[in-house]
Amino acid sequence: MERIAGWWDGFELWVAGLPFIPQFLVVLVGMVPISFAIAYLLDRTLRAIFRALGRDDHADLPAVAPIAATVPAPVAAPVRPTVGSGAR
Repeated sequence: MERIAGWWDGFELWVAGLPFIPQFLVVLVGMVPISFAIAYLLDRTLRAIFRALGRDDHADLPAVAPIAATVPAPVAAPVRPTVGSGAR
């Protein structure tokens, strides 16, 4: 663990010693792919959790009707009670 911490400290010092533009580019090249990877993994994990809990967005959608089918009248959504935040 000390080896990794020492390497990371050296890397931080190297980046901190760079002028602004190269420093910005190094951080950008490193953080953009890592950020996208974290967002992708969180999206997949939360989607699987919500699907397992039955909270999937697409679980309640009906199958697509054929074009020749008649369009039913819209159904009013049930009224949900308003819940306050409790802040005063």
